Amino acid sequence: MHIEVLDKLKNGQNVYGTCITSTGPMWPSAVKRAGLDFVFIDTEHIPLGRPELAVLCQQFRNLNITPIVRIPCPDPYLACQAIDCGAKGVVTPYLETTDQVLELVGAVKYRPLKGELLNGYLRGDIPMPSDLRAYTEKFNAGNICIANIESVPALDRLDSLLSVPGLDAVFIGPHDLSVSMGLPEQYDHPEFEKAVIHIIHTCRAKGLAVGIHFSLEPDRQIRWMNEGANIVVHSFDIALFTQRLTHDMNMIREAAGDKIRQEDGAGLIV
Repeated sequence: MHIEVLDKLKNGQNVYGTCITSTGPMWPSAVKRAGLDFVFIDTEHIPLGRPELAVLCQQFRNLNITPIVRIPCPDPYLACQAIDCGAKGVVTPYLETTDQVLELVGAVKYRPLKGELLNGYLRGDIPMPSDLRAYTEKFNAGNICIANIESVPALDRLDSLLSVPGLDAVFIGPHDLSVSMGLPEQYDHPEFEKAVIHIIHTCRAKGLAVGIHFSLEPDRQIRWMNEGANIVVHSFDIALFTQRLTHDMNMIREAAGDKIRQEDGAGLIV
């Protein structure tokens, strides 16, 4: 079932998901009722330990929802740990060099190989035996290798970063990208939109899937899908809860003649 998500991405189809930051046991079934393909579990900004991550991954996999985990930093050993916990996709944040992308590919697509021998295979310095290639392909079947593109240096090196064999997809980090560009949270700025369009078009031209994570209104997801994004990473549990609760309570306050509260969007960034 989890291979199906990777197949959809390779076929250019749309996949739908949200970010989960909470470990409450009722969240996985709630996500299932929404009919999502995957969940994005963030361990970069959220204090999730390995035991909690493993429980979440296994819960979602049991419901045939693909867990995609963002690790805290570009580290192939952390990527392997996430997969050992049950992740079927790994996102590495702030990738800016081809070596970092190559390490991610090695961790996600060539487990359990590591070290000097793996580096030799990845760089083409030595040929991989056919039996070993068949074994690693079967061992890592369905694993999704995703790069976070979220900085000006990554933009400047985009073509080379996205040309590394084995990369499946890109998540655009709008918050970090806007800050790196000197346009913090100016998501409608023409230069920011130009950068996002460039990333999306470059990804699709190279046969890679691409998505952008917003915790704001759904219109932004639709806007970028119309531009070519096919991974929908919409919002996260706390933001959705806050937005809906604020909306409902304001309706009640207004009906009672009390002052409504204005949403400021604070704390809605992951």
